[in-house]
Amino acid sequence: MGSNANLSAPASRKAIGIFLCVALMSFVGCSGGNLAGSNAPFPPLDNAAPEPEDPDINLENYVMTFNEDFDEAVDVSAGECTTRWIAHTPWNGDFGAARFSDPVPGFPFRTKKGLLRIEASDEGGWKSGLLSSHNKCGGGFDQKFGYFEIRTKLPAGVGYWPAFWLIGSDRSRFTAEIDVFEHHGVRPNQFSTTIHVHPRVDDVTRILASGSHTVEEGLLYRGFNTFGVSVEDDFMVFFLNRKEIWRTPTGAEFKQPLFILLNLGLEPSEVSEATPSPAYMYVDYVRAYMRKDSL
Repeated sequence: MGSNANLSAPASRKAIGIFLCVALMSFVGCSGGNLAGSNAPFPPLDNAAPEPEDPDINLENYVMTFNEDFDEAVDVSAGECTTRWIAHTPWNGDFGAARFSDPVPGFPFRTKKGLLRIEASDEGGWKSGLLSSHNKCGGGFDQKFGYFEIRTKLPAGVGYWPAFWLIGSDRSRFTAEIDVFEHHGVRPNQFSTTIHVHPRVDDVTRILASGSHTVEEGLLYRGFNTFGVSVEDDFMVFFLNRKEIWRTPTGAEFKQPLFILLNLGLEPSEVSEATPSPAYMYVDYVRAYMRKDSL
C-alpha cells in the first residue's frame, strides 16, 4: 500500500463549502466539509444480500470470538491502548490520498440504527477513516486461524478504495497481509482478494498472490454484502456472501495471530475532480469465529 499524499479540492468545491458553512452556522453549526455528512440518511438493511441456501461455509461449526455490531457508538481513539479500535495503523503506516483522521464527534465515524458509517470528505485535503483492532501497545484483538467476516455497503465513485484486511501481529521480520477485499471505484463491478508478505529483513522473500472478481452491475453499491476469509493450517478460502470465490495455500507466514483493519481509502492515482465528496462506507458488523474442533 502506498504512502500518504493529500490532494487539494477544486477551488469551486471549497468555495461552495465555505459559503454553506457561513450561511448555516447560526442554525446548525459547522465543522469543515462534515456538514453534508451530518445530515445524510443511513441506508436500510432490507436490501442486504441474503445468505445462500447452500453456503460454502457452515458457521454452525464455529464459535464467535469477536463481534462488533455497532449498536452503540464505536469505541475508538486516535491511538490509546484502552479502546477497542484505534483510528490509524499500529505502525503509523497510513496510506493513500486521504489522511486517516483522529476521531472527533461525527467524523469520520458515526453510528446509527446498528450501522457504522465511515465518511470521506474533501476539506481542502481529503480526510477519511480507518479502524484497527490492534494498538501500538501490542494489545487488542487478534486470532490465529478461524473465519473473519464483514457486512458492508460500499461507496460509488472513481478514486474510492475501501478495504477489509488482516495483518499478522508479529512484524519483526515481515508483514503478513490478507486483503479480504479491496475495491477500486474506477472498476465498479470488480474487487480483489490478495495475500502479501512484505519483507522487513533481507532473507525474507516477497510474496504476492491475488484473485480478481467480477460481480453484477451495482451489487457492491445498492446494498450490503458479506466478505469473508477462512484462514486454516492448509488453505485460506475467500467468500462473497458465503460462497467461495478464491483459495490459496496458507504459507507459514500466515500461521500466526491476525488482527483486523477496515477503512475507506482513496487511491492517489485515481482521485480526480470527479471524485464525489462526501462519500460513505457503511458497515453492519465485523465478526471473527473459531472452529469448534480447534478449541
